[in-house]
Amino acid sequence: MKLTVFGATGGIGREIVQQALAAGHEVTAVVRDPARCAVKGERLTVFRSDVSDPEQLREAVAGRDAVLSGLGARSARDAGITTTLTRVVLRAVEAAGPRRLVVVSAAPVGPVPERQPAMDRVMVRVISRVLRGVYDDLRAMEGELARSATDWTSVRPPRLTDAPLTGVYRKVVGGTPRSGRAIARADVAHAMLATLDDPTTLRQGVGVAY
Repeated sequence: MKLTVFGATGGIGREIVQQALAAGHEVTAVVRDPARCAVKGERLTVFRSDVSDPEQLREAVAGRDAVLSGLGARSARDAGITTTLTRVVLRAVEAAGPRRLVVVSAAPVGPVPERQPAMDRVMVRVISRVLRGVYDDLRAMEGELARSATDWTSVRPPRLTDAPLTGVYRKVVGGTPRSGRAIARADVAHAMLATLDDPTTLRQGVGVAY
């Protein structure tokens, strides 16, 4: 496949690029600073952009089979940025042609699992209160996706770690894994790439966790 990756120098974005290249895909990595793109490969094209102009981004997404986004707030102070940036990506995607778009969101945005233990419910409630702005931002982003014409998928992980790739995790299409407390960024990237071959994930949120 020919893929475009936004947020390609972030933890998840970098993993998407690395794993996609290893799988034989052609990848266009959209970055603000090419010097920060540590991944190298014959099938890699680095596209410089601050993701503010959908017209400029048409070149980055035109003719691609799918677009994947690792864009997101790095802290509570960045709340609102995910919706803003994703809106620009959506406009470029809708104008340039590729319908498939996969983004990263967060577990608290998804539904509460059935028979979720009380302790886990309390933890999610506390975290959601502390990071309310971030999760409100992600809900707004998913609202933009739902109103768009794209074949989107939102992958919703819980707490992220920098552990190595395992390829082994739970996945719930349209839901949230019960008592899912953590997952590595590498496995989130793996899950995002896997949705490209899974039609059941179209226009769905997908909960992932160990």
